[in-house]
Amino acid sequence: MDLWYTEKHSENVGISMKVSETLFSGKSEYQKLDILETLEYGRMMLLDGLVMVTERDEFIYHDMIVHPALFTHPDPKQVLVIGGGDGGSIREIMKHPGVELATLCEIDGLVIDKSVELLPSMASEIDGSNPRVKLHVDDGLAYIREHQNQFDVILVDSTDPIGPAVGLFEEDFYRLVFGALKTDGIMVAQSESPFYHAEIQKNMYRNLRAVYPVVEMYQAFIPTYPSGFWSFAFASKKYHPVKDFNRQRAADRDFYSKYYNADLHLGAFMLPTFAKENIAE
Repeated sequence: MDLWYTEKHSENVGISMKVSETLFSGKSEYQKLDILETLEYGRMMLLDGLVMVTERDEFIYHDMIVHPALFTHPDPKQVLVIGGGDGGSIREIMKHPGVELATLCEIDGLVIDKSVELLPSMASEIDGSNPRVKLHVDDGLAYIREHQNQFDVILVDSTDPIGPAVGLFEEDFYRLVFGALKTDGIMVAQSESPFYHAEIQKNMYRNLRAVYPVVEMYQAFIPTYPSGFWSFAFASKKYHPVKDFNRQRAADRDFYSKYYNADLHLGAFMLPTFAKENIAE
């Protein structure tokens, strides 16, 4: 029997993958979690039926949510990830030797547990063995309320703005993040597809600009996400991701990154006209 998984990206368009095995299917108090073995993309995590990560292309998302901020900030020591229970963002943060502590605040402990068990290539740094990593199973909003003026970089590695992630796209949340950042802190959040989610983006960037003096969009190509054209929001109290970027520092990094590089950092902020117009002030 042929088993296929299909995610609809609109009422008329979707992506389908052949599935060889269901490795886990269950529910937490927050969402439905499935981990499937696919023939083309390896193991794939779904939350409420939507693709979160696959083994084949996760390196793109995790490179791009982490490295642009950590190479723009001149000395990031304290980094917080809100969401990101698969562990891929923490894995990339740990490649930066100057980071003293990376904190993962994930609301759903089931996502962490099953990632450690079934997605070890992503979750290698969240198994409890690394003293530079702290895990908190908690609501991100509650956590940052209690940790003000503490972080150099905060990464919002969230799902789409549905279910438990709805509040992570609102102005009030961005103000809480602003307060949790140090005086020169940077926030990065995934900001959906310019092709399919124009209204979500318009509202998101309006909310960010009400709080942060520096707000820019950057892009990456992620094959399993809607349209393949994905974006991230860079919001900063001080540093601009292009004007203040130390290209030589990024070029001289002592680790391999399969997607990110110093040239790509600059190019990622060069947007096509329709995407730029949609979020224009």
